[in-house]
Amino acid sequence: MTPSEHVSHDLAFLKPRDIFRALERLRAHRPRVHCITNAVAQELTANVLLALGAIPSMTIAPEEVESFARSADALLINLGTLDDVRRQSIPLALAGAKGAGRPVILDPVFVDRSPVRLAYARDLLGWDHLRPDLVKVNGAELAALGDLHAHVRAGDYALAVTGDPDLVMSGERQLGLANGTALLSRVTATGCAVGAVMGAFAAVLDDPLIAAGTALSVFNIAAEQAATVAQGPGSLMPALLDRLHGLSADDISTHLRLVPQPSATTNSGEPS
Repeated sequence: MTPSEHVSHDLAFLKPRDIFRALERLRAHRPRVHCITNAVAQELTANVLLALGAIPSMTIAPEEVESFARSADALLINLGTLDDVRRQSIPLALAGAKGAGRPVILDPVFVDRSPVRLAYARDLLGWDHLRPDLVKVNGAELAALGDLHAHVRAGDYALAVTGDPDLVMSGERQLGLANGTALLSRVTATGCAVGAVMGAFAAVLDDPLIAAGTALSVFNIAAEQAATVAQGPGSLMPALLDRLHGLSADDISTHLRLVPQPSATTNSGEPS
């Protein structure tokens, strides 16, 4: 199979078998995700990608980041640790990835805490030729960025809103995903790692919305299973890496929990 082959392009038919087929495709193709992410998240993000079957690259050096992003299969832009080097590197990486037709995921971490970071994120979202394909936010970040739903309805990018439930939406399509464990909130950078997982699936699926829903399902089902054997946060992460590595079709079929949502035209998509 090639990365452009069809799996599913309608969230109403996001079935366990579709998710597992996408996971098999990822494991077979081993896409490389170039991650410009925060310093705290780098090691965990790399290990999550490797356990899943993907390959991480992490350089932020301005002199080489464009070629790394151009030759990768997807690009993650995470605005954590938004220092001068990352601010210089992000436009270069975007140009490389977009020029090569690679999917781009934007995770505007903590834009609700920093006016400078918020302004930078809004700039990124306003660059038509470099606009991301998928934006991952939590409720506070979404509120800070303002109404993104006009862009989502227009198909400018897909949106993943993490919460309870997680919501994924693009155009008129919207779905809730109810898997996960509260223990993830006790380990730093797990949310950042999910953005990279979205990049890995976006590299092998040609619909960013399906990629986001698949990524959230795989990561959160694995986390639920890990939580059943973990003694606490310290043992959760080794167990999560093991479950990502070994996740099966039966695991997905047994544990997947989807929450049907009304049309995006009648529901803002913001978590309650």
